[in-house]
Amino acid sequence: MNEPLAERIRPKTLEEYISQHHLVGKDGALPKHLDQGILPSMIFWGPPGTGKTTLAQIIATESKRPFYQLSAINSGVKDVREVIDKAKQAGGLFTAKNPILFIDEIHRFSKSQQDSLLAAVEKGWVTLIGATTENPSFEVNPALLSRCQVYILKDFGAEDLKQILERAIEKDVLLKDKKIKIKETEALFRLSGGDGRKLLNNFELLVNQTEGNTVEITDDLVMKSLQKNTVLYDKTGEQHYDIISAFIKSIRGSDPNAAVYWLARMIAGGEDVKFIARRMLILSSEDIGNANPTAMVIANNCFQAVTTIGYPEARIILSQTAIYLANSPKSNASYLAIDEALAKVRESGDLSIPLELRNAPTKLMKDLGYGDNYKYAHNYEGNFVPTNYLPEKISGEIFYRPGNNPREQKTLEELKNKWKDIYPY
Repeated sequence: MNEPLAERIRPKTLEEYISQHHLVGKDGALPKHLDQGILPSMIFWGPPGTGKTTLAQIIATESKRPFYQLSAINSGVKDVREVIDKAKQAGGLFTAKNPILFIDEIHRFSKSQQDSLLAAVEKGWVTLIGATTENPSFEVNPALLSRCQVYILKDFGAEDLKQILERAIEKDVLLKDKKIKIKETEALFRLSGGDGRKLLNNFELLVNQTEGNTVEITDDLVMKSLQKNTVLYDKTGEQHYDIISAFIKSIRGSDPNAAVYWLARMIAGGEDVKFIARRMLILSSEDIGNANPTAMVIANNCFQAVTTIGYPEARIILSQTAIYLANSPKSNASYLAIDEALAKVRESGDLSIPLELRNAPTKLMKDLGYGDNYKYAHNYEGNFVPTNYLPEKISGEIFYRPGNNPREQKTLEELKNKWKDIYPY
């Protein structure tokens, strides 16, 4: 039997499915869709090995629909059209028996490939289920995305991974004859990275490497046996998140040499050029912000340029931008400010807007005092007049605390001069 363990014990029903309770639990969206017999097209968004393909297959089985599967990695427009033609013959228009077309790695489809799906989804020839590890807001065409429900799958937690292992030992025909004792799980779970498929692949490798029928899993055995087998880079998931994390943390830590090294690892592994550029664009605001506003301009220009140029020349632009961002002064003040303000909104609710700040487009509103006493800043010296712009209940709150860098320290001095009662520090 050449099937890997993960395939041999793949769940066949929602009852067998482990985790993602927000989707498959009693009050989850998927059981409700199945009970009603009406399935919308949907996108499953989540890390590798969290059960996206399994859910699609279960939905097809439990809804008794024909199931067609394509991988965006090796399928083109011709393949999509052929499957849609088969689906049109297999199911009726807008019936409960519309075939399901499952597309794995849908974010890797080009615009023209995604456009080829629009008519089939819109006219009800197929129910589309797409799986993606990338944010569909960025990678799926808006027209197609608007026709789909997006469901988020989460990494498996330790308890989920434990259940997956126990189920494998209990259900798998090849493991039943083994005497397996799991003494320690920390290393096995850590190397899986919340990926159920990777967990089972590693576990099967350990079992197969052990002579005899008695297998004792320890952290030491895991590290000795598996570390040397770690894939250097797999853009579909293995170290995808770890390496981008190392890259971002190197830039945040102002180490251009480490930033370029991790960038090279991603480029050598064939990572999507837009993914790298997008993460640098986010960092330019989150970790640099107003310490150097030009950083966002450069990062945005980088994203536009590499999208147009592509590899191999895009590597030079990515390198230039990564080095610039690493060497830039850093500040997370804007990031902290908006999160603190959002927390205050959640805590205090919809506080009343001061009357002088309200819009007064009608005579009634003007009679009620809307806009009265508003001080127009440009009528005052220095285009500034101290007044309260916050709801009365939170007047004087500070959300923005300038970072410890030359540009924002200058801003702090200006704020102290203008808002003496608010910025006393």
